[in-house]
Amino acid sequence: MAAAAGSVAPLAHAQQAPWPGKTVKIIVPYPPGGAVDVATRKMAQKLTEQTGQSFIVENKPGATGTIGASFVAQAQPDGYTLLANDTTYSLLPHIFKKLPFDHATQLVPVSAYLFAPMGLAVNAGSKYKTLAELTAQAKAAPNTVTYGTGGPGTTPHFASEALGIATGVNFMHIPYKGAGEATAGLLSSTIDFQIASTTSLMGNVKGGKLRLLAVSGDKRLAALPDVPTFQEAGVNWRGVVNWTGLWAPQGTPADVTQRLQKEVATAMASDDMKQFAQSTGADARQVGSEDFGRLLKDSTEAWGKVAANTAFEKQ
Repeated sequence: MAAAAGSVAPLAHAQQAPWPGKTVKIIVPYPPGGAVDVATRKMAQKLTEQTGQSFIVENKPGATGTIGASFVAQAQPDGYTLLANDTTYSLLPHIFKKLPFDHATQLVPVSAYLFAPMGLAVNAGSKYKTLAELTAQAKAAPNTVTYGTGGPGTTPHFASEALGIATGVNFMHIPYKGAGEATAGLLSSTIDFQIASTTSLMGNVKGGKLRLLAVSGDKRLAALPDVPTFQEAGVNWRGVVNWTGLWAPQGTPADVTQRLQKEVATAMASDDMKQFAQSTGADARQVGSEDFGRLLKDSTEAWGKVAANTAFEKQ
């Protein structure tokens, strides 16, 4: 009996080992190079440094992020498979007739940690110097001014449609396979403009390849003080603030999600994450599970109003 007890004790101890005890996989449901991918890789690096355990990013793109989200929803709820996503997640009920997972319950919002304005960018050589010039052309010749996104139903798609509603014009949507490809299209002047998170745009803006005509929110970016907000540019629209966060499968132990929230908060308080956020025009702060859940609910409801006023048909 003593021998049997001795053989059980190490197993029980192993089962109770604190998280993380092995590599943690963060699924990004989009191709590399987009805002979610950039922010998540930076976060994964910090979490690896803080915990001494590897946090790796794996891209599983497709179907507006539902392939990657479904993968995580069906994963073992042990904290070793997480989902990273942004505001696009709150759009999903409005773009699909039926999702492959329960949007409200099957994935638990753990922590939102990066809040980035969205900017309207044009090629540095574009003839459009102001937002007013761009919308005036779209009004004079509907569906001739083009914009690119990472695909139908993404946050940039709905944000661009919302801008069209606010200005009373019709833009022409050019969907790509990912946000990075849309940016490449803008860099080659294949499209006229792109609305995207400043996290993904700032590098090319600072490199002189792209130019921002306006940014979302109530204030200008400290990094680009000459760029007006949409309201300052003459549009009665605040735009969209793109948040990035982490989800875990339903049933993940509370001590694991609480530890993850703590580590994310520590990361966002670090100097290098603050500098990263500032360099992209983002706000570095951590929002815990309860507040994140409310943010997600409010965002989902707000996008429903935009969807009701667009010609978008659920897939």
